[in-house]
Amino acid sequence: MSTIAQQDPDVAGIIESEMKRQAIGLELIPSENYVSEAVLEANGCIFTNKYSEGYPGKRYYGGQEYTDKVEQLAIDRAKELFGAEHANVQPYSGSPGNTAIYFALLEFGDTVMGLKLDHGGHITHGLPIAFSGKAYNFIPYEVDKETGQLNYDEIERQAMEHKPKMIVAGFTAYPQDIDWKRFAEICEKCGAISMADISHTAGLIAGGALENPVPYFDVVMTTTHKTLRGPRGAMIMCKQKLAKAIDRAVFPGLQGGPHEHIIAAKAVAFGEALKPEFKEYAQQVKKNAKALAARLIEHGFELVSGGTDTHLILVDLTNKEVPGKEAQVALDRVGITLNKNTVPFDQRSPFDPSGIRMGTPAVTTRGMKEEEMERIGDWINEVITNIKDEEMFPRVQKEIEEMCLKFPVPGIKV
Repeated sequence: MSTIAQQDPDVAGIIESEMKRQAIGLELIPSENYVSEAVLEANGCIFTNKYSEGYPGKRYYGGQEYTDKVEQLAIDRAKELFGAEHANVQPYSGSPGNTAIYFALLEFGDTVMGLKLDHGGHITHGLPIAFSGKAYNFIPYEVDKETGQLNYDEIERQAMEHKPKMIVAGFTAYPQDIDWKRFAEICEKCGAISMADISHTAGLIAGGALENPVPYFDVVMTTTHKTLRGPRGAMIMCKQKLAKAIDRAVFPGLQGGPHEHIIAAKAVAFGEALKPEFKEYAQQVKKNAKALAARLIEHGFELVSGGTDTHLILVDLTNKEVPGKEAQVALDRVGITLNKNTVPFDQRSPFDPSGIRMGTPAVTTRGMKEEEMERIGDWINEVITNIKDEEMFPRVQKEIEEMCLKFPVPGIKV
């Protein structure tokens, strides 16, 4: 930070403020995490200076000896990590990654099935106002109204009725594990391409805490941050028969020069995920989520789907009579960061929904365990129960800061 502070103190000051916020607060947004210092260093390395349009061994510019090496290393590690036949590590992020898959394997107007947004799907899974919903004929499927969980028999019925060219499995706000094999069987039965979006759970899958869809699915997309604990970015894994179409869709179909400094950071993160301690991390993320979920249930919170099998918890606050937006703002005041979120069959607006979404990847990275999760559950309950009590906020914020300082964030010195 010394060079930035000297050259641009305005930016340096903002960065330092964000470092402090991360250090003294609890990050519970399930799509966020803390990368290692090694990933941070690679993220800012000199590969940011280099254009490298094309792929290893097939570039359009000269001077590619080392970009080829670092990108091939990331590819090889990704394939080893997930048992993939082919991997493309160039997608800039998850939305471009999903778009590349559609562009490679579908024609505009083709029928696709994806989970409805307010039932746990993503905007790229067919939201009508998004590119995916406008370019393709997306048929949404939903969770069961009684259980809040996927009904595979109903999904199969829809698939046989609509005969989609592709079915998208994978979610952004669904707390339960996925039966990947059943999804693949449904795709095979109706003749659809099977696509999995594992952006949220890739780290748990890589760490052996959840089942891996790669052996069953034609194509799998994941972001490289979230539970995988790498830089902001994405990658696509697929069967070898689809490799050429996927690569062409990423470049030159949708992207220009890949961000090789980010790819270098991906290689570092994949290397970390291949180590035995990452498996311990993945298991602890699940243990922490279950402990936090159990504490919230003790306090009378209603959890969508009844609990969690993953890193993610979705809470319906209807019985607490506190809207999701108000809860998010109040919790932010004490240093608990999470996000307002729609719940299945929500009667409220997406801009002020009934629920909040939280997860345990980041706090687990800091070394917190079940005991800390119980305290977090107690604080969440205290804030929401006493949301009108102004004297409560500074006291709880101080308690949270004191605990957080015992669990340093990688890369932040306090």
